[in-house]
Amino acid sequence: MNPSEEFVEQGISQQNLRRVSSTTVLTLAYQSLGVVYGDLCISPLYVYKTTFSGKLSLHENDEEIYGVLSFIFWTITLIALFKYVFIVMLADDNGEGGTFALYSLLCRHAGLSILPNQQAVDEKLSEYVTEGSADTWQSSALKSFFEKHPRFCKGLLIFVLLGTCMAIADGVLTPAISVLSAVSGVKLKIKELHENHIVIISCVILVGLFSLQHHGTHKVAFMFAPIVTAWLLCLTGIGVYNIFRWNSHIFHALSPIYMLKFLKSTGIEGWVSLGGVVLAITGVETMFANLGHFSPLSIRIAFTFLVYPSLLLTYMGEAAFLSKHHEDIERSFYKAIPAVIGSQAVISATFSIISQCCALNCFPHVRIIHTSSKIYGQIYIPEVNWMLMCLSLAVTIGLRDTSMMGHAYGLAVTTVMFVTTCLMAMVMIIVWKQKTVTAVAFLLVFGSMELLYISACIFKVPEGAWIALTVSSIFMAVMYIWNYGTMKKHQFDVENKVSMNRIVSLGPSLGMVRVPGIGLVYTNLVTGVPAVFGHFVTNLPAFHQVLVFVCIKSVQVPFVCEKERILISRVGPKECGMFRCILRYGYKDLQQENYNFENRLVSGLVQFVETEDETASKATDFCGEFGNSDVEAFDSSVHTISISYPEEDRVRCSCDIQVMTSDIGRVESFLLKDESLQILKAKESGITYVLGHSYAKSKKPSSIFKKFAIDVAYAFLSKNSTESNILMKVSPTSLLEVGMIYYV
Repeated sequence: MNPSEEFVEQGISQQNLRRVSSTTVLTLAYQSLGVVYGDLCISPLYVYKTTFSGKLSLHENDEEIYGVLSFIFWTITLIALFKYVFIVMLADDNGEGGTFALYSLLCRHAGLSILPNQQAVDEKLSEYVTEGSADTWQSSALKSFFEKHPRFCKGLLIFVLLGTCMAIADGVLTPAISVLSAVSGVKLKIKELHENHIVIISCVILVGLFSLQHHGTHKVAFMFAPIVTAWLLCLTGIGVYNIFRWNSHIFHALSPIYMLKFLKSTGIEGWVSLGGVVLAITGVETMFANLGHFSPLSIRIAFTFLVYPSLLLTYMGEAAFLSKHHEDIERSFYKAIPAVIGSQAVISATFSIISQCCALNCFPHVRIIHTSSKIYGQIYIPEVNWMLMCLSLAVTIGLRDTSMMGHAYGLAVTTVMFVTTCLMAMVMIIVWKQKTVTAVAFLLVFGSMELLYISACIFKVPEGAWIALTVSSIFMAVMYIWNYGTMKKHQFDVENKVSMNRIVSLGPSLGMVRVPGIGLVYTNLVTGVPAVFGHFVTNLPAFHQVLVFVCIKSVQVPFVCEKERILISRVGPKECGMFRCILRYGYKDLQQENYNFENRLVSGLVQFVETEDETASKATDFCGEFGNSDVEAFDSSVHTISISYPEEDRVRCSCDIQVMTSDIGRVESFLLKDESLQILKAKESGITYVLGHSYAKSKKPSSIFKKFAIDVAYAFLSKNSTESNILMKVSPTSLLEVGMIYYV
């Protein structure tokens, strides 16, 4: 593998960008065409057709066509080029982009996070970067506002989820409109082809497209790079030909004067038609969302020097053709091959969005599968894939009209863009420490344009835009209810922790029979003894010799490196043999271990015990970071376990543990402490996973809304979500589930 391919396989972060050669950047720019720009490059299929649908088709003269082209030119230039390429791409989160990256930046710099289990020690993560210039009075005032009004923090999350749900709606609509637009062009050659046949062919293609997703998008995306390049070059050539062949004066339409003339002559009909113009910038959000796999410079080069001029020449050439062929408005463009490319990109993006929502406790647990052994972000979610397929088929069969789909498509796209604009204005003040005037100017310039397009799309709600509202509303309800139920369960856990003083007063055996082995009790808490453990020992007063409370939590960074993944602490006195293991994941990490977690945990426990005396002097400091009561004071000696994390070291670590556990006599030659030997002997006896199988129920005096949300909706989602033991790949022979009812 050559160096450029190696960088593409691994992804390039902002920190590595300076070390990348110009050849590698150009290679990345070329290969990004197959991943980033599929959706944007197929927009000419339906922009003019959707714009001139409805009553505006009655005014098909050169002035209207010039006005639409002027809107297209300035929309692509201002929003795609200036907003995204030159401004938004600067607001990356450790090389990651997208709506969640902006939200993560705000959470870290302004303390806006509503995720539970956040600790001061998390701020010591290498990617938890908040350094910068001192706060300005504007940034301090905005931070204070959110501190004094916590409800606005919740409102901000809902606003972010709105953009996220509209992006998921985009994932439903893009395959439908792309494939149906492409197949509809066949009717130009085969006149006798019935509409039902077009729909059937489109559905077959959609089923085939979604059926291929489990193979992964990585190889397909790189295969599509030369196809997209050839497609763009053909667009450029055809555009230039049409300009010189039909109307060489079409470039006059680039003047913004024609936008004013267009609105003046067409009135409300022209304003409503802008919902079709916005389709010209579908996919620009993908440029920002894909920063994790490509460098910002490579994406800027690809867009500025190829995609941007090609699209402009294409739209100009098509306008030149239409100025002489008004009757061809409805069938002015047709091309089939790139439809699958655009669909592939948005389907993969939806997988990533759902994965991030799961990390933020905003979506039910789903099974996430890696489709690439080299790129960490390439994933496949079976449940989401088939759900998208069913929704896309329903839209295709139900609407059968690309113009109606286009109205819904435009509303989804513009809403996501407006959410990004608002978040960027906040980033400018809180993170970049810019003056309020700068942020307000950014918000007014780009936000006003996007609101203009949103208003035009909303006017089309009866004509198809309701699809985007319906799909996004369903997902919003699911996300909000899941987040609400999850937070209520966490609140119940916090309020019903077992008293540590009571546990310690029972003596080293904790009032139980301690049997050989290691027991892993999974809990949602980072401090204290969970209620599920008290419930377990009440019904079965026996437990393992070594007890480990395991907490899996999310932090507001995109990724947590392996050497910072685990936090180990001791719970109670040494005689009790209790520990706490906290696994930290970023919002783009997959919350599951892909190698032998048991050996890794035992290695961490041994390392903790062996180095505990050295870190004893730091225990008080760490306890202070957690503490708010005497219960938490028993969680001591916390430090990050920096066990070997490269692949070859993982194997060696695993082998070392196996050797030690198979020959305890040989272990003694290593002069390990008695407690370390006990841990290794316990490992040899076996490890048991204790998981809480919880059922949430609303309290009797709860409102009707709460009863429906918890007893019906949340219960249904919990029953149909992927179980924890499947996500963690726990063997059934090592699993012990404890049933509990949470009254929230």
